[in-house]
Amino acid sequence: MATSTKTNKGRFPKGASGNPSGRPVGSRNQSTMLAEQLLADDAGTLTGKVIELAKQGNLVALRLCIERLIPVRKERFLSFEPAPVKSAADLPAAFQSIFAAVAEGRITPGEGQVLAEILRSQAQTTDLVEIERRFQALEAPHAEVQAGNTEVPSTPGKSCEELKP
Repeated sequence: MATSTKTNKGRFPKGASGNPSGRPVGSRNQSTMLAEQLLADDAGTLTGKVIELAKQGNLVALRLCIERLIPVRKERFLSFEPAPVKSAADLPAAFQSIFAAVAEGRITPGEGQVLAEILRSQAQTTDLVEIERRFQALEAPHAEVQAGNTEVPSTPGKSCEELKP
């Protein structure tokens, strides 16, 4: 008898099946393939009938036609411009402009959330750039000492020996 690989709760772990030689990935159901083949033969006739019913006022047929002609929009371009952000000090005003646009109905709450996430990413990027700039400023005198410069202008009162790593 084969040993069980189930967990304590009686389930198989993710990625491990009880039947490893089961149905191949990507294989299709035979009934689905048969239905597609039958519909493909009469696609033109069926489409014509749906259009005819839609023209006669059948709301289900009309909706079906409209959904095919104009699919549901998943995203849209926004005509909204948040307050410009040049530094971290500008972020509160930008967040406030997004909040106001959501409150006034100019953008959806989901769009506001996406814009806020973009601002958060921008803030993190600004922080990283500032940290890098400060790090470079702190390391510059030490690089001069290591290069053989005996005088360190940015740290008065310390000898070169004290600054060497």
